[in-house]
Amino acid sequence: MVVPETGMHVPAIFRSPTRRALSLAAVAVATLGLDPVLAARALDAQAPTLNGQAPIVIGHRGASGYRPEHTLAAYQLAIDLGANFIEPDLVLTKDGIPIARHEPLIGATAVNGVPVSVPNEFTTTDIFDHPEFAGRLRTRNLDGTNITGFWSDDFTLAEVKTLRARERIPTIRPGNAAFNGLYQIPTLQEVIDLAKAQSLVTGRTIGIYPETKHPSFFASNVGNRTTSARFEDVVVAVIHGGYGNNASAPVFLQSFEVSNLQYLRTQTNIRLVQLINTGTSRPFDFIVAGDSRTYNDLISPTGLNFVNDYAAGIGPTRDLLIPRPLNVLGSPTTAVADAHAAGLLVHPFTFRAENNFLSVGFRLGSDLTAYGNYQAETLLYLNLGIDGFFTDQPDFGVRAVRAVSTVPEPSTVGLLALGGLGLLVMRRSRRC
Repeated sequence: MVVPETGMHVPAIFRSPTRRALSLAAVAVATLGLDPVLAARALDAQAPTLNGQAPIVIGHRGASGYRPEHTLAAYQLAIDLGANFIEPDLVLTKDGIPIARHEPLIGATAVNGVPVSVPNEFTTTDIFDHPEFAGRLRTRNLDGTNITGFWSDDFTLAEVKTLRARERIPTIRPGNAAFNGLYQIPTLQEVIDLAKAQSLVTGRTIGIYPETKHPSFFASNVGNRTTSARFEDVVVAVIHGGYGNNASAPVFLQSFEVSNLQYLRTQTNIRLVQLINTGTSRPFDFIVAGDSRTYNDLISPTGLNFVNDYAAGIGPTRDLLIPRPLNVLGSPTTAVADAHAAGLLVHPFTFRAENNFLSVGFRLGSDLTAYGNYQAETLLYLNLGIDGFFTDQPDFGVRAVRAVSTVPEPSTVGLLALGGLGLLVMRRSRRC
């Protein structure tokens, strides 16, 4: 499709009559650099969420675009920037305490026998600066991958507290590396304490959105810990201690596996969320059990009805909502509508502002560490009716939500800012 008045090519994603208005606005934002808030407001766009409420902004590992992830500093900054929820990934220590780390590893030297340089995605602490722990290095299997490194459940909480956090992707976020060595690794309890304290300070409810990481790994390695308590039971006990066993609590509990969520459904009324990865991959507990279903099966209408038996929502990779072959946005799928039809919330991951993570057409310049047009791309997903989303830059996310949740009359200033193409979009919007 080509917009005749401009000669601008519009991809297949923008051809749906029900979405053409906001989509054309996003083209204007991405291509001409127009302000996305003005674009959305001029179109009076509103997102059809499941419950009619504004989408929630989830600080992905805190404000991990600005501080080393999974630190109290990152969570605090996410709150300061307007996040509704903060997300700690949870792993266990040797003494069975849930701490916030992206993986059970706190440092790694090899993957499947191939050496990896430091920094790498598994090294999120200064463990290599602690010679007293050098003897803890060992190779273990994590969901089918042999990794040589330092493992969270080989360290007591007291030992973990001697470590300091480091930026996971310093080549993309060199500014975050300036904070290396400053922050401890927090426990789930400390994250809850922060969220509750800041709810009082700010006068708004700050929720938590913890993930049980690699539950099959921790189940099969229970003998490595000094307590036999099940991962899920430990997490639930801490959450119930902070919020009670209440479905209305400002808490979502998530996992990429299925059986642990099904077990959790029998232990708690806290809302559960099924994470859904790239379509052809499989939950690791399915692999262990010989279940041939993939994530594609889970996000089908039949699969979503299955998920509704134990979960309140899904957290799909955003590529399952709008496919991105070769990093180019394609046509939206029916995943959001299908999930809503099954009574499920939809909270996709992950929205990041750096060019490195944005789709073609939304990058600004060639520097992959620089910010691109995050809001323009995010507006496309908000227009699908998502109920919230995970983002590394909560301030960008809040601005995007405000763009689609506020519907003032288009102002003269807004129309002037949009210019001729804005007027074209409005004319097309009225014809849809």
